[in-house]
Amino acid sequence: MDNFTTNIGFLLMSFTINPDIEILQASLFLVLYLVALTGNVLIITATSIDHNLHSPMYFFLKHLSCLDLCYITVTVPRSICNSFMHTGNISLWECILQCFTFTACGSVEVAMLTMMSYDRYVAICFPLHYEIIMDVHTCIYGILAVWISGIVAGVMHTAATFSIHFCGPNIIHQFFCDVPQLLKLSCSKDYISELGVIIFLALGAFLCSIFICFSYTHIFSAVLRIPSAEGKAKAFSTCLPHLCVVTLFFSTAVFEFLKPPSDSPTVRDFLLTVLYAIVPPTLNPMIYSLRNKAMKAALRKIFKERKDYLFF
Repeated sequence: MDNFTTNIGFLLMSFTINPDIEILQASLFLVLYLVALTGNVLIITATSIDHNLHSPMYFFLKHLSCLDLCYITVTVPRSICNSFMHTGNISLWECILQCFTFTACGSVEVAMLTMMSYDRYVAICFPLHYEIIMDVHTCIYGILAVWISGIVAGVMHTAATFSIHFCGPNIIHQFFCDVPQLLKLSCSKDYISELGVIIFLALGAFLCSIFICFSYTHIFSAVLRIPSAEGKAKAFSTCLPHLCVVTLFFSTAVFEFLKPPSDSPTVRDFLLTVLYAIVPPTLNPMIYSLRNKAMKAALRKIFKERKDYLFF
């Protein structure tokens, strides 16, 4: 069959054809997006202006918040507009850009969480050498490596996905250009090269998860050897938020990509995509701020200064 998508693009389909439910879905997405936007902007602001948060841990946290903003912004605002306008048309180039940005951000997030686990490993297991090991050069080179690796992964993923020939109908049963849904539009076995890229990137993600598990095995072993209860509590307070974020991100991704394939779209498919595309960047700021005394103090300081400025 002819490859329609070269000139026409794709049609993004919601999980429902009921206009009222579609508006309700868009309203929920809008609330979640505003929560994610507010939380991540507050973390970026706090870690930038508060000198008490100028450490490697908060340096990586600031970049994670920037990443989460990109991760959710590339898909959700467009979906909200489509739902309110009751349309779903997206051009081929818009779809390519969305696919690249989303897969690159996902790959960067895996690498970022791995880098953050290494930071916690050094801080807990080698506290006397922490400032030497995690110096400015290590942090900058680490961030550069994280972003470059994610961009390369995004280019590989996108190039392999859009090198295949798509057969009509050009309908994507999802609220953004999701790679698994795009593969369902391929002709015959044209997607073998893309599967090779997926396996390669999945192997990289698996190795990152192994390194994170290795880091936390040593972290918990070191924490349990701390004699004072106060010392243990302080060590856990810096590690548990990151561990929760890692668990949230990897578990939602595993549920999405290991689900049994289905020929027809289901509400379950839509909800699983929401879990890994929207929930992590929305909850990450809450997880990091709820149990972190330094972060809560910095946020209180920001709100106090803002209040004083308004009533000056």
